[in-house]
Amino acid sequence: MSGRGFTVNKDWDNPVEHAMPAKARVPAEVRLGAVVVRPATVLAPMAGVTDTVFRRFIRHASLFSRDQRSENRGQRTEIREREPVNETVETPVTNAQSGCGLIMTEFTSADGLARMRETKRRRYLTFYDDEHPIGAQLFGSNAETLAEAARIVEETGFDTVDLNLGCPAKRVVGCNGGSGLLRDLPKIGEIFKAIRKSVTIPFTVKFRMGWNDAQIVCVELARMAEAEGLNGVALHARTREQGYSGQAQWQWIAAVKQAVAIPVVGNGDVRTPEDAAAMVAETGCDAVMIGRAAPANPWIFRQIAQYTATGSYERATNLDRYRMIRAYFEMLLTEAEATRDLPRDARMGDPTGKMKQFATWFTHGVPGGAKLRAAIYHARTGPDVLGEVERFFVTQSDAGDDATAEPADGAMDFREAALVCD
Repeated sequence: MSGRGFTVNKDWDNPVEHAMPAKARVPAEVRLGAVVVRPATVLAPMAGVTDTVFRRFIRHASLFSRDQRSENRGQRTEIREREPVNETVETPVTNAQSGCGLIMTEFTSADGLARMRETKRRRYLTFYDDEHPIGAQLFGSNAETLAEAARIVEETGFDTVDLNLGCPAKRVVGCNGGSGLLRDLPKIGEIFKAIRKSVTIPFTVKFRMGWNDAQIVCVELARMAEAEGLNGVALHARTREQGYSGQAQWQWIAAVKQAVAIPVVGNGDVRTPEDAAAMVAETGCDAVMIGRAAPANPWIFRQIAQYTATGSYERATNLDRYRMIRAYFEMLLTEAEATRDLPRDARMGDPTGKMKQFATWFTHGVPGGAKLRAAIYHARTGPDVLGEVERFFVTQSDAGDDATAEPADGAMDFREAALVCD
């Protein structure tokens, strides 16, 4: 735990290895009110991660796989590009193409959203047509302010609105937001009522089990949500006191599922397709939410869909990771250029810092990745970062390395990539 409060650990504490259950599979779809989430997988809202660039990156993650391998020419292995997927105007573009049924924004302060200028709102609530269905997550503690922020979310065109009752960060909890509200169920009831009256789009809530092991409130909270007309609940199966340490206690997801009839989304310790299937098998949850595994392995949603359909899935190679890293960094540069002439509040700003942040996630499992991270950290501009990525992977391809990536660096320092909450 840092001085700022809980941060997301890149690695898991003694992760449990799951085999594919004999019968259970991630459901083909789940309905949150009128919104169909197909397949039943959700990208968790993550502060510092799930902005519009990363969300669209996940939506297009299927493009970063091996379609054409590498081509040997003499002693050199050249990196070749995959042909883009043929998408016509008759073919709707949806998140399901990448195996992710619903994507979520970073959590956004309801107080800030209600006060900020329209231009600044664009920075936090920008999304593109190919992001549907998309939900916006809010945090705060004042019922009227949250209701007003929810109205703004609906008017902006989001498909769902979600209330954050899970963030463990000190600065959020100190304002009685996030998981801080888990100690005040009557206040949560007031907030549920106010938001439900203010919007017609599906309204959901994400919460933790409780403040600590002595104050588990998730079942009572889920029943309250159902009684107040919410369309679904998502449980991160840890307490606020746990932060991101220890094991997620999936049995509480099962308890919530047994207690309510509305859809229940399970979250916590889903690192692989096998984990996703095991969560469904053990808890009966209606959908699976993926948090910190997504920036480390952007293909996880597609892998879950493949595993559900066939019992196997493609694993990323170094060539895949090269395409993925370069594509994301190029998207950041493009977004920065596209917003350059907007008012200052609406601009993306210099993307170099975000490139350095994501380098620690994206190079996880790349042999020699520590060298690439060091080179990226010393780069001064976005184009410099891209140049370092190109040089690193060209060197690898010269060595004929196109094998499936496996962890090779040991422990990594993720302080620069720490997230506030998911």
